[in-house]
Amino acid sequence: MIFTKRNTFLNTSFKAIILCALSFLYCLPTHSQDNTNQQVKRLQRAIFVYNFAQQISWQNQADIAKFKIGVLGPDRAIIDFKSLAQKRKINNKPVEIVSFNAVKDIKNIQLLYVNKVYNYDIDYILNKISGRNILLVTEDYNYNTSMINMVNVGDSFEYEINSQTINKEGFKSANSLKQYAISSSQKWKNLFKIAEASLDESKKKEAQQEALIKNKETQINSQKEKINTQESAIDTMLNSVLTKNKWIEKLSNQTELQQQKYEDKVKIERSLEENIKQQIEFIKSQEEKIIATNSEIKKQQEYIENQNSEIKKNKTTLKQKNSEINAQKTTNTLLIALIGIALLGALLIYRSYLAKKKLNKALEVKNIAIQKQTIELESKNDELEQFAYIASHDLKEPLITISSLIELLVDEYEDKFDEDGKVTLNYITDSSNRMQKLIDAILQYSRLGKSKNITDVNCNTVISILQDDLKNVIDRTETQIISNNLPTIKGAELEIRLLFQNLISNGIKFTKTDTKPIITIDCTKNTTSSLGDFWEFSVKDNGIGIPEKHKERIFSIFQRLHSREQYEGTGIGLAHCKKIVEAHGGTIWLESIIDEGTTFYFSIPA
Repeated sequence: MIFTKRNTFLNTSFKAIILCALSFLYCLPTHSQDNTNQQVKRLQRAIFVYNFAQQISWQNQADIAKFKIGVLGPDRAIIDFKSLAQKRKINNKPVEIVSFNAVKDIKNIQLLYVNKVYNYDIDYILNKISGRNILLVTEDYNYNTSMINMVNVGDSFEYEINSQTINKEGFKSANSLKQYAISSSQKWKNLFKIAEASLDESKKKEAQQEALIKNKETQINSQKEKINTQESAIDTMLNSVLTKNKWIEKLSNQTELQQQKYEDKVKIERSLEENIKQQIEFIKSQEEKIIATNSEIKKQQEYIENQNSEIKKNKTTLKQKNSEINAQKTTNTLLIALIGIALLGALLIYRSYLAKKKLNKALEVKNIAIQKQTIELESKNDELEQFAYIASHDLKEPLITISSLIELLVDEYEDKFDEDGKVTLNYITDSSNRMQKLIDAILQYSRLGKSKNITDVNCNTVISILQDDLKNVIDRTETQIISNNLPTIKGAELEIRLLFQNLISNGIKFTKTDTKPIITIDCTKNTTSSLGDFWEFSVKDNGIGIPEKHKERIFSIFQRLHSREQYEGTGIGLAHCKKIVEAHGGTIWLESIIDEGTTFYFSIPA
């Protein structure tokens, strides 16, 4: 009987342990995180470093078989650099990525990348690599402490150049690299503040995640402690039962058991009974827990039943309303049947209602299709603009190489060329410069219309600033700019300024040589349009005019009506104007008379 109860106790305890283990597994959290933004940013970092290398000239560049990039410390950036090395070369040479654990190990590389996360002393590194023809590119260090220093800004990077250190080490940097670099410590501090704010926000999110994880771990540890406590109690009871069973067996094997007093037997039996009672009490406590769990389940079932009853009540209410509606329909039908003319009118109205309903459904389907197409077109436009931006950046690299080679030819072999050779070199140089301008124009065109900084723009102030910016051209050509009282509009200030600058510059440029340019800027408010109120600006000049057949063509990108020998330019200025105006929700058009002048009109919503 004792052994049967012990087996029952063991089975019950085993079931309790399984329940605890299942509750432990149920409490385990699952987390997932989307790393897409981080992957894009790591790729941008690698592209930035490769572009830096492409725009710097080394002293022994021609003798290098492989371009080697070193990464200091256990930085994951080495994976991104290696991945990009399979797809891209630097100065037409294959790229090899090398990892260094210490500054003393650095050797046989052309470029070294260091991230401030690993707390390397930048002055010590500069001292160690000085005179070894190694370009140092760092990330998130202080202003002007490295050769080229990058900083995290949102989802992208900015950079600054220490020209003094670069020139001291014998490197030559391209003008395009300096053009887009940060040129003052104040701008660098502002970018650092932005980066620190973004970092603080990410740290707060990580702290919240860690707090949640710690809370879950605390719950798990609590469950483990409960399970361990129960297991230790079970082991103690089992050991006690086994010990007493062995004692009984030992007594049964001894001949002296027959002589033992009846009182000793009673004590043993009482001890066993107490042990069994303890086991029964433990089982009862487990049963009480199960009963409590069942009561919770019953409460949940009662809640579900209450919800079902409410749903039934709602269904009953709906049926009553439907019956009322049906009764009303029946009444209306009887009334319509009594009046013949009203019946005919009702039938016609009903038919028109059905037709409208079908049309509305068709319109909804078409609107959904149009929305999908709009989203797809916006996505494609974003992809095309991004492609134009990246492609333009990549086009600069071979162009910089060509320009650098031309400069070397002019500096070292100019005396060895005949007149035809010199003319050819000048032609190549001019073509390279023109290509540079075209690429810059494409980059600028791809950025237009993306500004989210819509503010109140005082057009009088904009014209005053442009007169100061164009002072040399205005004085040289004796241009007269007349602007009446212009309004304050809602828009992106830089783009509005570029719009007026292009129209004024065209008015000055496309003027006969014996004529002094006169530019007149005016504005009126149109309140008669069905689309709402808008400002209508006019920019009038006394230039050469535009033929009627070219009125639409000139707003296309890279469209020119005259040769470069007659009038300089890239042919993209009016395309910029059109994109800016349309981005602000307006339109642009012109009226022109040959040899008398042209008036450009554009509208901006009021």
